[in-house]
Amino acid sequence: MAKSSKSQGNPVAGGTESGGGASRSGFALPVLGAGGARPAPSSALSTELSAPVVGFVSLGCAKNLVDSEKMLGQLAEAGCVITGDESAADTIVVNTCGFLESSRQEALGVIHELGERKRAGTLRRIVVAGCLVQRDGEKLREWAPEIDALVGVNNRDDIVRAVWRMDRDAALDRFLGDYHPTALDAPGRWSDQGRVRLTPSHYAYVRISEGCNQKCTFCTIPSIRGPMHSKTPTELLAECRELIADGARELVLIGQDTTSYGGDIGYAPGLAGLLRELNAGCEGARWIRLMYVYPSVFTDEMIDAIASCERVVKYIDMPLQHINDRMLKAMHRRVTRAQTIALIEKLRARIPGVSIRTTFIVGFPGETEAEFGELLEFAQDFGFDAAGAFMYSREPETPAGRMREQHDESLLRDRYERFMLVQREVALAAAKRWVGREFDVLVDADDPEDARGALARHAGQAPEVDGACILPDGAPAVGEFVRVRCTATDEYDLVTTPVAQRRRAGSGNRPAAKNAQRASGSRKRAEGSKKRPARKA
Repeated sequence: MAKSSKSQGNPVAGGTESGGGASRSGFALPVLGAGGARPAPSSALSTELSAPVVGFVSLGCAKNLVDSEKMLGQLAEAGCVITGDESAADTIVVNTCGFLESSRQEALGVIHELGERKRAGTLRRIVVAGCLVQRDGEKLREWAPEIDALVGVNNRDDIVRAVWRMDRDAALDRFLGDYHPTALDAPGRWSDQGRVRLTPSHYAYVRISEGCNQKCTFCTIPSIRGPMHSKTPTELLAECRELIADGARELVLIGQDTTSYGGDIGYAPGLAGLLRELNAGCEGARWIRLMYVYPSVFTDEMIDAIASCERVVKYIDMPLQHINDRMLKAMHRRVTRAQTIALIEKLRARIPGVSIRTTFIVGFPGETEAEFGELLEFAQDFGFDAAGAFMYSREPETPAGRMREQHDESLLRDRYERFMLVQREVALAAAKRWVGREFDVLVDADDPEDARGALARHAGQAPEVDGACILPDGAPAVGEFVRVRCTATDEYDLVTTPVAQRRRAGSGNRPAAKNAQRASGSRKRAEGSKKRPARKA
């Protein structure tokens, strides 16, 4: 059992649906210990214990997904049987998101469902990990007494102890420690190598940093994940090469604030230097994609690196949150409207063909109708390639949660719907600009449940959050790059035809047989766009 989900929330927290699978939505979870045999426990564990059969539920953003993949790798290495069949598992690990109240309720719903199974005698052990544990600690057991063990985000390496329960000391069922040490203090302490990946083999997420120093007034991440701490370039290059050897052709760089990379470890070249190092050292990867950039610390050196590095796709995911100066100050975004506009214009001028994706918060405390109107006008005028809106979520422990002039639910919903109506027209116009163009796409899924054909993405479309390119039957294999021409649009998606197939159509050649490889999974697009229902693996 594996599941990945995203609660509606602020994109600074990540908020992209990623990975997962088996009887719940998402990608198929690898099954280890084939043939029903239970691997022997590693020497570090008590040989008196039989190997648990572990199912996994991963909730939240891509950063959480990387934690889930790492924990799965640790459990597999320790001798656990990892299963994609929920009914076969005697132990379930739930890696939670705790960024917003909605994500907390989603996690508790999953935990309560598992609690019913445990009371019915079909489940032995429930282990809860991740952000919600770090945020609420022992309160979780008050809300869900069926929980057997708690593992905070900074105690990820204790997941094996929590699952195996190495002794009878109940105190060991609670693993809540301090924030991660920096890479300089403890090299490799939070390495993400050795993962059992939940994404398709051809793309992988690479977390370049953890935590955040920005302290936006609406955000709980610094209190959960701690201050900014970066991996060293050497560690990241080793991780990327491992992922490439495992089949990854696209590397998606993530973090709470990727543009601040390196400052905490004294790496003077910063993100620009890292991009150049990965561009030179990641032979075998075709695309390196940058997500979660922060506008106030976007330097000219970073722009030059994106423009000049051939593996780095010309795509920027930059959550702006608002455009009105008073709102930006109240959010503590450290950037003004004029600076934001100047940055966007510079990006478009110096990175030809760049695709810019952004997200905004509507209904922040005190936002007036005029300020919201300014945001609508900005989104319409600047014509972002993809843009999403998120209704403000009041989190009591944040500065914004203590502000006066909190808006009611009806106003939040009204402004969200009005924004998305404006953005729909912008997005449809952006899609139509691709018609008639030729470009390369990466094939993501050859899915028999989608009658339109296979799913692919061009360089301006990130996995799981943006639209797709539709390929006809007979498309190349999943994970392959192919040259296509856009012939039409289907809402936010692009209808494309492989260039080689189109050119030989008149010669009487038959298209290649539909590839047997399948990539099952759910993907969530930019908020507010058309969605396909989640599919079971």
